[in-house]
Amino acid sequence: MKTIGLLGGMSWQSSAEYYRLINQGVAARLGGHNNARTLMLTVNFHEIEAAMREGDWERIAVLVSQAARQLEAGGADFVLLCTNTIHKVAAAIESAISIPFVNLMDATAAAIRKQGCRTVALLGTRVTMEHEFYRGRLESHGLRVLVPDEPFRAILHGVIFEELCHGEIREDSRRDVQLMIDELRHRGAEGVILGCTELTLLIQPEHSPLPLFDTTRIHCDAAVDLCLA
Repeated sequence: MKTIGLLGGMSWQSSAEYYRLINQGVAARLGGHNNARTLMLTVNFHEIEAAMREGDWERIAVLVSQAARQLEAGGADFVLLCTNTIHKVAAAIESAISIPFVNLMDATAAAIRKQGCRTVALLGTRVTMEHEFYRGRLESHGLRVLVPDEPFRAILHGVIFEELCHGEIREDSRRDVQLMIDELRHRGAEGVILGCTELTLLIQPEHSPLPLFDTTRIHCDAAVDLCLA
């Protein structure tokens, strides 16, 4: 069994989901008392979030690259970044380590194509929805990516940072996201990417008329595959 390096803390809520899903995945495949061999290093999200607000992505790249090197030095066989948005600096992480980096966006695109979808809605933070790194990576796999209009993007960003990152689940926010999904469905979306780990705390399959692509679960499944290969 390979050792999975988990680079987390963005937020700690999402890191807990990664840990749970990966261990459940290994147990389901191997049975008995089996669980995954993992190392987790969590950065301080306060520092990351402050740099995001300032647009200081170089600082973020330095922080997460240092953390990735620590995981490699600790014996990890490969690294997962337990967040969607910070994949904006994925290239810096890949350059900083000599072990494999499992890219969440590539794993998600493969899962979407396997389901036969070609046009998908992307929900996440402003950076995830508005910056080219995420949509461009998905589009390189032949997908058409739709995002909510500006008022909805502002609402969703606030829900993620002001509520979900603190573990707060509100029914009115769930209804707002359901309205976004319905609007994107009318624009042609065939499925919805939950492009923020914390969104899985709010939106479950029963809340959406479209198939959901839970990037956290998809990423964790890819990690289990590689761990047991």
